[in-house]
Amino acid sequence: MNVPVSADRRQFLQGSAALGLVVGFHLPLVGRARAAEPAGEFVPNAFIRIAPDNTVTVLSKHIEFGQGPYTGIATILADELDADWAQMRVESAPADVKRYANSAFGIQGTGGSTAMANSWDQLRTAGAEARARLVAAAAKQWGVDAGSISIEKGVVRDTTGKSATFGQLAALAQETQVAGPFQPKEPAAWKLIGTRLPKVDTLSKTNGTAMFTIDVKLPDMLTCVLARPSRFNAKVKSFDAAPALAVPGVKEAFAVPQGVAVLADGFWAAKKGRDALKIEWDESGTEARGSQEIIKDYLKLARVQGAIARNDGDTDGALSGAAKVIEATYVFPYLAHAPLEPNNCVIQRTDEGADLTFGSQLQTVDQGAAAAVLGLKPEQVKIKTLLAGGSFGRRATPAGDMAAEAAEVLKGAQHKGPIKVLWTREDDIKGGRYRPIFVHRLRGAIDGEGNIVGWDQVIVGQSFMKGSPFESGMVKNGVDQTMVEGASTLPYQIPNLRVSAHMAEVGVPTLWWRSVGSTHTAFSTETFLDQLAEAAGVDPLVVRRKLLTKHPRHLAVLELAAEKAGWGTPPPQGRARGLAVHESFHSFVAHVVEVSIGEEGLPKVERVVVAADCGIPINPDVIKAQLEGGMGFGLSAAMFASIDLEEGRVVQSNFHDYRVLRINEMPDVEVHIVPSKEKPTGIGEPGVPPIAPAVANAWSKLTGQRVFTLPFAHSAAKA
Repeated sequence: MNVPVSADRRQFLQGSAALGLVVGFHLPLVGRARAAEPAGEFVPNAFIRIAPDNTVTVLSKHIEFGQGPYTGIATILADELDADWAQMRVESAPADVKRYANSAFGIQGTGGSTAMANSWDQLRTAGAEARARLVAAAAKQWGVDAGSISIEKGVVRDTTGKSATFGQLAALAQETQVAGPFQPKEPAAWKLIGTRLPKVDTLSKTNGTAMFTIDVKLPDMLTCVLARPSRFNAKVKSFDAAPALAVPGVKEAFAVPQGVAVLADGFWAAKKGRDALKIEWDESGTEARGSQEIIKDYLKLARVQGAIARNDGDTDGALSGAAKVIEATYVFPYLAHAPLEPNNCVIQRTDEGADLTFGSQLQTVDQGAAAAVLGLKPEQVKIKTLLAGGSFGRRATPAGDMAAEAAEVLKGAQHKGPIKVLWTREDDIKGGRYRPIFVHRLRGAIDGEGNIVGWDQVIVGQSFMKGSPFESGMVKNGVDQTMVEGASTLPYQIPNLRVSAHMAEVGVPTLWWRSVGSTHTAFSTETFLDQLAEAAGVDPLVVRRKLLTKHPRHLAVLELAAEKAGWGTPPPQGRARGLAVHESFHSFVAHVVEVSIGEEGLPKVERVVVAADCGIPINPDVIKAQLEGGMGFGLSAAMFASIDLEEGRVVQSNFHDYRVLRINEMPDVEVHIVPSKEKPTGIGEPGVPPIAPAVANAWSKLTGQRVFTLPFAHSAAKA
């Protein structure tokens, strides 16, 4: 996601436990349904199930939408068990906050690049317990001392030559108890952690057996598509359902809070029925400004100091006494998440309440949202979590948007069978929950010796925490921490540094977007630092070395990327290099890029060298993939992406006008992982922030043009 995490947020969520929902049931394996538990299984704890057929099933409390947690958790447990990689399987865990809470949030959910960080100790201990009980079971069966037993690739052996598979020992291990505490392996004993293993979900995703929400087919199921207003928060005033009901296959059309629901035998009938509807909308009280009007208002606010997020030294004094004062103002647009799979959900009534089957990212929140709509207790709502085609924050809404919408449809329908609610791509692009517009104004002070002695940053934007259940934990003294992270936590040793923020009121639904505050703060801080270095006549790498002496992990990734990219040597003809480094979600990433002039006067990114420190690298191949993907995602947004409003209505509708990076535009990418003994941290989001500033810094060297407005396509159009 993207759900960012702080100590305040953890405290808030742990206190509320997001409604304290508890429910348990079985979920499908990756690619196929799972029957009831067979006799003879070994279930040592909430995370492991070993079957007589020798398969080891890991229950993942984290959704898999391409970021690799299934493979990561399987790696951790396989190593602790000394299992063979081929016997590992992964299944989504039941929605049960008591057993499967994310320790960073206090609820069950995935986000904030926390999956590996909060699973590391928990799963290693779970694996150590299972291993100890398997060894104890073998010792009991063979009448030998447990110290004589070893395990290798899923086979348990003793020194006399006796052996058994996990499956053969499963029933006895289930009856065998071993007193804890259970001690995980020392790093020297790891065999799989740190190695490149194939992802556990690759086969099912390539042979078509992987189950996504759109694949769900149930008896007597109808498909639902909603007609939605073109202005956010508009309501249905009146509508004529007759044209929709005249479309073959359409069964129902009725109003819900989100719009008008059309139910039909399949998607195309539902969409044609929706297109035929005649609706009058009540737009009173909706946001009527366009993007440029909002930005104009923000620019005015940026001229004055906001609520203080950080205040070191005497910034005003440093600015007034400086030899040079450099100023820059940055503008960032609304951004859509645009995951490959738009929102969807299958919902049905049951004797106990309701079942939801979909890619739920915050299971606890989604349970509560559906229960509130349907008048049920949370435990009466079961959620079956499926694979999802991306999210980037979109599926993790504080109000459980998709679950609530599906529940509203179920509540209003006459149909008693299952209903599959589908969003189109146009629904997704126009449907709200964007990364907010932001404006930053920065002023930097340079003394007579070329030292950066002052830094003043004012950030103006919309808070998606305000008015949400997270507000009390995340908004402190008038500052939304997700708006300023990356700026208020600036690592550079500047003696006089002030960061403040204005939380503007805008009637546009917004949300965290992959890497959250760092989506804009990394760009402003890293490009402004380059601008100050240029004014001081100092190389960008040299100035960072000087200012990062107290932050060795930042410095290490920066030095590694610079070395591998050949910083300080002449780049190829027609190219220039730029760099950036940033910490997000306790991981450190540096990018060094080579840029040339491409089509339509836009930067053409030729080469990207990435260096990252995310603690112990559980699976380097997954880390590499996430860093490549994060870089591509960030570059795509920086180059082309913008959601623009005209009179409160979104202009863009699909990928033809909400451009994403094409395969021929992807640069050559090299990834280097810093060896580490620190506990694993996140990698799904930290690869995004440094790419845009690195490209802008290279572009400035190449052309002399500094970029203050994203995307680059907008800046080029104004040039």
